[in-house]
Amino acid sequence: MDQIIVHCEANGAVLTCTEGMSFWGGVNAQTGVVQDAHHPQFGQSLAGKIVLMPTSRGSCSGSGVLLELALNGNAPAALVFHEAEDILTLGALISARMFDRPLAVLQLSKASYARLSACDHARIEDDRIVADGESITLERLNTQAMTLTPADKAMLMGVEGEAVQLAMEVIQIMGAAQGAARLIDVSRVHIDGCIYAGPANLTFAAAMEKMGARVKIPTTMNAISVDFDNWQDQGVPALFGTPASQLASAYVSMGARPTFTCAPYLAEDRPKAGEDIGWSESNAVIFANSVLGARTAKHPDFFDLFIALTGRAPLSDVYLPENRQARVCITIDLPENYDEAIWPLIGWVAGQQSPDQVPRLEGLGGAEMNEDDLKALCAAFGTTSAAPMLHIQGVTPEGDQASRADAAHLEITKDMLAVAWDELNSGPEQVDLVALGSPHFSFSESGRFAALIEGRKCTPATACIITLSRETEQQLEGEGVIEILETAGVLVLRDLCWCSISEPVFPPAARHLVTNSGKYAHYAPGLSGRTVRFASLADCARAAVEGHLVGGLPNWLK
Repeated sequence: MDQIIVHCEANGAVLTCTEGMSFWGGVNAQTGVVQDAHHPQFGQSLAGKIVLMPTSRGSCSGSGVLLELALNGNAPAALVFHEAEDILTLGALISARMFDRPLAVLQLSKASYARLSACDHARIEDDRIVADGESITLERLNTQAMTLTPADKAMLMGVEGEAVQLAMEVIQIMGAAQGAARLIDVSRVHIDGCIYAGPANLTFAAAMEKMGARVKIPTTMNAISVDFDNWQDQGVPALFGTPASQLASAYVSMGARPTFTCAPYLAEDRPKAGEDIGWSESNAVIFANSVLGARTAKHPDFFDLFIALTGRAPLSDVYLPENRQARVCITIDLPENYDEAIWPLIGWVAGQQSPDQVPRLEGLGGAEMNEDDLKALCAAFGTTSAAPMLHIQGVTPEGDQASRADAAHLEITKDMLAVAWDELNSGPEQVDLVALGSPHFSFSESGRFAALIEGRKCTPATACIITLSRETEQQLEGEGVIEILETAGVLVLRDLCWCSISEPVFPPAARHLVTNSGKYAHYAPGLSGRTVRFASLADCARAAVEGHLVGGLPNWLK
């Protein structure tokens, strides 16, 4: 079916992206230029163009980036997909519905998508798209097809106020686009839209707060863009620190808990297997589905708040058991004598192998993976795949369930891992910054790094920074681990994380960084403008002390 999801007339050059992209970290929010160094369309501008891509991938914050582009005039004229897509669709919907800055969103059949991708120029008019002599008729989205309960209808009629009415309107549209038959109750929400990607995030939150928005169910908050209590002492300019802290405050005033972590699954109170939740933040969604066995779609920023206001979400995607089945089976050729750096590497390559389908990883059952390993793998997977979960045979709760009968069978070889290692390592041997905690470091990761660096000192020329949650910080202080880290010269930061950090908290003089995070190794070149090395935790500790790190493949990949 060729369908128009968000209606708007548009006219522009056609730009076909050969693979999906994450707008957060992948597209400059001020200019619309692709900044993901790993993407085939790196350096090209999306502004004013009819942009085709199979679907989006990566961060849930892409909706905020698209809204920012729409408000500053550098958004695409239209977005065209041939697979299901929520994140950018939601951003376009909010831009049109709340701020009168419409941009079209279409979902085409693969055949129509292929025809359009061969064209140089296109225009969208009424219910069709015309391009180089081609004309494709578009059907309007039927928002009335989904069954609503009396309580849903009451919210839609405005009985619970303007904010809830808006939330239910958007939920109904998104549910229809997803093909949901009805809505379901969810027990908790994790808000990702509290990261300050630009003025648009605050504009949205302030508008919702002014409407009287108040969350209905327990709601936690993602990492924010500053240390909420200490940003002024850290030298953060008021021009950035004030709106970033105001954004966090807006969500707190709407009833969200100031947990400020991108790893909510590390909390003592975390979802149970089979629990329906409404989470954003890509790594958290993938971990919750894959490792905990909870159920959540990868909800876009802004939509997370709407779910929190209503307690309702569309019954679609991996809320449905049949959509949790593996559609791709990937056999891993596990090298001998590997270290923990292999897990984010496998996750990153698995996402490339399965860019928009739920995969099952095979051959890892005897590897004795711990939760830190799984966290690292899931986070890296989320940078290269749009899928909201994965399975690991013999490891994760649903890893031994049958895959679909038509599942593709692929493999990840040692040579493929070696190529990936080289792709994630662009920097020289000199190391100016060791960046740890993307996602937020756990209690056990912090303890392991403290053991590696205890009794040693970071070289003055190399900064070493760990980001973590308030809860983890408190636990570490009670065990004396923070003191060990700080004595060694490690800076421990709470509230913010590496995907939202900015100067001067990010050391301005640092040009070359190393990280043990596959997620940050992927995003850092575009987000920070620095060269990046990817390494094991032990090598990160060595780099912090010595100020350099020998290049090349690790022994287990040679």
